[in-house]
Amino acid sequence: MSTKEKSLNFIEQIIEEDLKNGLSTNKLRFRFPPEPNGYLHIGHASSICLNFGLGIDYKAPVNLRFDDTNPTKEEQEFVDAIKHDVTWLGYEWDQEVYASDYFQQLYDWAIQLIKDGKAYVDSQTSEEMAIQKGTPTQAGVDSPFRNRTVEENLDLFERMKQGEFSEGEHILRAKIDMASTNMLMRDPIMYRILKASHHRTGNDWCIYPMYDWAHGESDYLEQISHSFCTLEFLPHRELYDWFLDQIIDPTLVRPKQREFARRNLSHTVVSKRKLAQLVQEGHVTGWDDPRMSTISGMRRRGYTPTAIKNFANTIGIAKRDNLIDVSLLEFCVREDLNKIAPRVMAVLDPVKLIITNYPEGQEEWLDAENNPEEEVMTYRKVPFSKELYIERDDFMEAANSKYFRLTLGKEVRLKNAYIIKGEGVVKDENGNITEIHATYDADSRSGSGSEASKRKVKGTIHWVSVPHAVEADIYNYDRLFTHENPDGNKEIDFKEYINPDSLSITKGYLEPSLTTAESGDKFQFQRIGYFCVDKNSTKENLIFNKTVGLRDTWAKLDSK
Repeated sequence: MSTKEKSLNFIEQIIEEDLKNGLSTNKLRFRFPPEPNGYLHIGHASSICLNFGLGIDYKAPVNLRFDDTNPTKEEQEFVDAIKHDVTWLGYEWDQEVYASDYFQQLYDWAIQLIKDGKAYVDSQTSEEMAIQKGTPTQAGVDSPFRNRTVEENLDLFERMKQGEFSEGEHILRAKIDMASTNMLMRDPIMYRILKASHHRTGNDWCIYPMYDWAHGESDYLEQISHSFCTLEFLPHRELYDWFLDQIIDPTLVRPKQREFARRNLSHTVVSKRKLAQLVQEGHVTGWDDPRMSTISGMRRRGYTPTAIKNFANTIGIAKRDNLIDVSLLEFCVREDLNKIAPRVMAVLDPVKLIITNYPEGQEEWLDAENNPEEEVMTYRKVPFSKELYIERDDFMEAANSKYFRLTLGKEVRLKNAYIIKGEGVVKDENGNITEIHATYDADSRSGSGSEASKRKVKGTIHWVSVPHAVEADIYNYDRLFTHENPDGNKEIDFKEYINPDSLSITKGYLEPSLTTAESGDKFQFQRIGYFCVDKNSTKENLIFNKTVGLRDTWAKLDSK
């Protein structure tokens, strides 16, 4: 990487410094190490962009490693979803690896630590151990089992492996320093008994390594040069290095752990535990609910890989945790969709418009541009007829001079079609308008080349021909939480802030070209916003998810 090309963030500065100090560029290797215990969220997307982006910048390989050390929470479904998300974002990994690939090596190293007097089997209960470990301001005390002989520890650890003991009866701990100011260094657990089937190793093991023991050693086995993780792992770095010290070969690359700030997104949560709770308790329809901060939810909602990567690049890499306004993500989505999404016409709150002087039974197929951002303009045909749907708020029976949509006695242009003039209304017994009557200028059709077609009116509205209209279910999404930072108050259950109005479903009427739209297709409904075809949509029952509005119009939500 040329340092002249861009200013370097502190992560890149660390790498550049290591290269200056003698690390060979062909020794660079990065990794993205998710735990397969849930779906990935927007915070993971930033980490994916960081690690794979470094791989691209430095022409270095990047591993996709699953830290699968807890079989009670991990599933193949999550592995598959993670692989899909990384691929969808546009990245390729060098090796697909698993912590479970190294279970035997980790066990062998644990045996060596026992033999070296640096690990022991503890038989305390978890409650006893919590008391024995002390507090941040008070040193811990030694476990009564800390001085077991090497022979006894080897025997107990082997019997743990053979399944002789119940869960919680014994654990293996590293023997470090019970007086350390870092609580994680006070004889941390290395292995626990879990009699659960593993998604890859089945029932081969009933003891499983703790994350802190497996993670750094996995980095070392894969010869990862830089292990980047979020700030909550900063206190773990000392333990990461201690474990490496016990097994390191000085002729091989020693991984370096460094930390960056989490990206917390406003009006949502980015904790897999909390996201899982939302799913399991039925507050959302699944991990890919479009209101979720998961990558799969964002994909279903219509967000694009480019938008998510632009968002990650925009917020950059920080050293302090911060709360990113979700409006910035929506801006990135809007900016990308503006370039790629075809423009179509849809009416979501319809009122019927009848053009009284248009010939009965006549229809025309008019040219409509697909996207004005295209380098070479393309067009589609849209049907026009005597009866149209327009948006209810595009008509006002009596309006002031600043109202540029349809009103009685004034003209407005129908997008891609004719200029019309409001003439009258029909109301029901409650005074609600059921029909608007208008006349049209037959010589004013857009693009017809006549002088009349070129005359200007101040307003343009969209429409859909009634006999050709296609009905669809429109899923309108608001933010999932009413509070800007639902994680901010630890004293209150985050679920108390769930927005009861985060989803509303309405009927919409679309131009017929959308009958051929397929799952995932994205469109701009002109003058309304961006929408995406839902995965459950069929030709018989079209479903569109609202992705984002044409501009940032979210009302500021007050916290409870």
